[in-house]
Amino acid sequence: MADTNPTTEAVLDAASRLGRPVEPEQGALLAAYLDQLVKWNRKMNLVGKSDWRAVFDTLVVDSLFLADFLAGMNLPDHPLCLDFGAGAGLPGIPLRVLWQRGDYWLVEVREKRATFMKSVLGRLKLPATNVFPGRAEDALDRLAQAGHQATADLILSRAFMPWQGLLDFIRPMLRNEPDRSGAAVILANDPPPAESAIPTGWQLADVAAYPAAGGERFFWSFRVE
Repeated sequence: MADTNPTTEAVLDAASRLGRPVEPEQGALLAAYLDQLVKWNRKMNLVGKSDWRAVFDTLVVDSLFLADFLAGMNLPDHPLCLDFGAGAGLPGIPLRVLWQRGDYWLVEVREKRATFMKSVLGRLKLPATNVFPGRAEDALDRLAQAGHQATADLILSRAFMPWQGLLDFIRPMLRNEPDRSGAAVILANDPPPAESAIPTGWQLADVAAYPAAGGERFFWSFRVE
């Protein structure tokens, strides 16, 4: 119902209905995020939906299942993660409520959206979760100047750019060492591509399907060869 505010109990119920229950403390953080998103959305049009329940069922659902997908991937103990085109913090902020490995950077060039995410993170106090307000191609250079590693272990994208162009774009940004290669995760509405469509130098790795918005969505992960 559009005239109700998200409560912890309502969020816990919504997550259970989607088939991915969360802990009460996580439900409280997700409710706080959704409350801020709905309030800011009235002025800034951060997302098309105005009802928090619709946002949860169609957008936050990705984050719930993405947390399990990332937990099953072979990632370093403390990965450097970049979330390109983070927008209103989806999937990244709900994801970090559930999955908190490594340093996570929400990369967003649009100033108002970056301001919103900083405000929300100031309230939620999620560990090692930060906003990079700028262009994706500038993120790693500026992070390296601040003392971070110069390549990423994980880059996530949901509609940042078409996936084949994305792989070309991010290849120099991902760690590529004999015992530690970076990964890209793409949130998609379609099954993974055929091997013949994958650009040279990449390998399709973990793939998963999950229920969302009355249909099926997918995670694709690619590894640098």
